[in-house]
Amino acid sequence: MKIDKCIAREVLDSRGVPTVEVELYSGDQKASAIVPSGASTGEGEALELRDNDPKRYHGKSVLQAVKNIEVEIAPAILNRDFVRQSIFDDLLCDLDGTPNKSKLGANAILPISMAFARLQAQCNDTTRISGLALTQNLATSFGSAGITLPVPLMNIFNGGKHADNGIAIQEFMIVPCGFDRFSDALRAGVEVFHQLKKILHKRGLTTAVGDEGGFAPKISDEEEAGPGSHEKVMTLLLDAIESAGYKAGSQIYLALDCASSEFLAKNPPNPAGNTVMYHFEGSQRTADEMIKIYEKWVSYFPILSIEDGLAEHDWDGWKSLTTKLGKSVQLVGDDLFVTNPEFLKKGIEKGVANSLLVKLNQIGTVTETLEAMRMAHQAGYTTVISHRSGESEDTFIADLAVGTDAGQIKTGSASRTDRTAKYNQLLRIEQWLGGRAKFPGKKAFK
Repeated sequence: MKIDKCIAREVLDSRGVPTVEVELYSGDQKASAIVPSGASTGEGEALELRDNDPKRYHGKSVLQAVKNIEVEIAPAILNRDFVRQSIFDDLLCDLDGTPNKSKLGANAILPISMAFARLQAQCNDTTRISGLALTQNLATSFGSAGITLPVPLMNIFNGGKHADNGIAIQEFMIVPCGFDRFSDALRAGVEVFHQLKKILHKRGLTTAVGDEGGFAPKISDEEEAGPGSHEKVMTLLLDAIESAGYKAGSQIYLALDCASSEFLAKNPPNPAGNTVMYHFEGSQRTADEMIKIYEKWVSYFPILSIEDGLAEHDWDGWKSLTTKLGKSVQLVGDDLFVTNPEFLKKGIEKGVANSLLVKLNQIGTVTETLEAMRMAHQAGYTTVISHRSGESEDTFIADLAVGTDAGQIKTGSASRTDRTAKYNQLLRIEQWLGGRAKFPGKKAFK
């Protein structure tokens, strides 16, 4: 497959912030991709290149990334024959030459990588169902069956950097896994979402939504939510599940993304010491104290998964968390691993966490993403395909979740087109697969 033409442009993501879109052409085939952007980011993520020009989009424009595609990348890929995704992505990495894509920018490299995967899929389509081409192309690259629809982890209550309500925990998710089909699980999640809206309205709480489509009301009169505030949120979710006609703890569970690196104590009581401290619910807490809180929550609420329960550099705390909860709860590393095989390898060797959150733009190419997922699976870790808070209409992660048989996906709530676009693509894939489609349910969490 030879690439005849490459076009790049500055477009907007779901927060109205500039990002990069790429179109690739080969003969009469065309494929495009848009790169997402995160708000809560890990330090080890690949670099997102911004222009820092205060006169354009408050410094957030991406014209340099677009120029890097036009001047540096396009001449290197046009009219060349690429047999495999890995060969193409290796070239992109070589052109950049830095460990974190800081020369050209991950937001210049990734949309090219994603668009190539789509273009290759279209040119080599053997499914006779064009909508399944990308799913099956990714399955071939990954060495999987490409038939597993993921369990959705639906973020229906937003906190942290995704809201302005004083709630420290970033995402409160419902996990509809007690069903036989993805479409039934999604329907249940959507019904709970709408039921939660009714409950919030009856209690006089706002039903405006945050970055990822979940509700984001203040549940405390205080500027900072105090002790018990997070338990109130989870109780609200249980009320919504039950009032929607479903059973919490058998049909629908809960999951949390704590994003705890965001509430590290800025002024710990013993700054000269090595103890990592967290500012949570109005108090300074050690990692052990945070773990005790999680243990209490897990014993009281039907929680299946906790993401980033401790900060990205708190490896000792993570080890203790994994020892105490790793056999009963999925412990997901996001900021901890940033979809990077190097960091994941360290975690596996230390026995830290048991699940990898997968974000394409944290590492920068499709091939490196698949490499991290392959390493996770070989170590017995689960994988959760994830969106970013700054999303677009691009549905690549839906195909990635099915193509790799990942088993789980995080793509937001049941509102905002940037979130529902992924769910709609999964509904299409389920229909296209027909009787071959599998839904793992609770087994996805091992």
